[in-house]
Amino acid sequence: MIRLRRIFFAGYLKSLKRRNMKKAIQILIVAVFCAAFNVSAQPGVFQPGDYKDGIYDKENAVNRRYIPYTHLREGDVVWEKRVWRELDMREKQNHQLYYPIEVVTGRISLFQLLSKYILNGSIIAFGDDEFQEPYELSVVKDKLKKCDSIQQSTFTADGEEVFTSVFSCDSTSIFREIYKYQLKEDWFFDKQKSVLEVRILSLSAYQYIADKETYKDIFYVYFPACRPYFAKHEVYNAKNDSERRTFEDIFWKRQFSSTIIRETNVYDRMFQEYSKGIDQLLENDRVKNDIFRWEHDLWHF
Repeated sequence: MIRLRRIFFAGYLKSLKRRNMKKAIQILIVAVFCAAFNVSAQPGVFQPGDYKDGIYDKENAVNRRYIPYTHLREGDVVWEKRVWRELDMREKQNHQLYYPIEVVTGRISLFQLLSKYILNGSIIAFGDDEFQEPYELSVVKDKLKKCDSIQQSTFTADGEEVFTSVFSCDSTSIFREIYKYQLKEDWFFDKQKSVLEVRILSLSAYQYIADKETYKDIFYVYFPACRPYFAKHEVYNAKNDSERRTFEDIFWKRQFSSTIIRETNVYDRMFQEYSKGIDQLLENDRVKNDIFRWEHDLWHF
């Protein structure tokens, strides 16, 4: 009997030691975490990664995904019209796509976004809006560079100023010269869903040539291929900095100003080829009204 008591007390003491050891380890872990928290919470003490331009980490736009198009059968399209639109960056509503014209942190313009993903190979640039002439990266780089000879002044030992011509290339000045974009889009009526929808097919950028007072196209891109990258970059919102939309939202919700410059026709002409001034604007309104009346008359009883 005495032996059994000794065995029982020995086991009890061992269990107490184990419990005390576990409690000691737990107390030590809590103390370490508290010490680390107190050090990081002290004012003026910053750890690597604490320096950021903002009061919180912006994770919404970075993790955003675009809304994929629904499957469309040829038999469901009972009516379709293709139009071309022109976006003028000098209009106030389009300033959110044009600015910034310099490289800044936290913001990016539409042309800077396109150039970024074209140069890293994520987006393919084309020479036409039918996507038959893909550009090589070297060609795109040459188009984005603006090379010219400038006069650089130097002084001789006698203090005389001497001007010499220096050939220089700049790849950022083109950002301010992209004044216009063109969209090619298809309007169609889907009888399966009984809705009139629009889908943008191509997006092209046009550079303004000041000495010739004309525009030239830089490249064309396939718009559906750009949507995943449009959804990850924010656009400036003048009303609220914490509720900024993305480029995908701007095009999806049609929050831009544009003018129709062409529709499908037997002569394959643009409006400016047979109309000028106010007549060209009237052609724009005519196409808009044609699309509106087609849908309106469809549900007229």
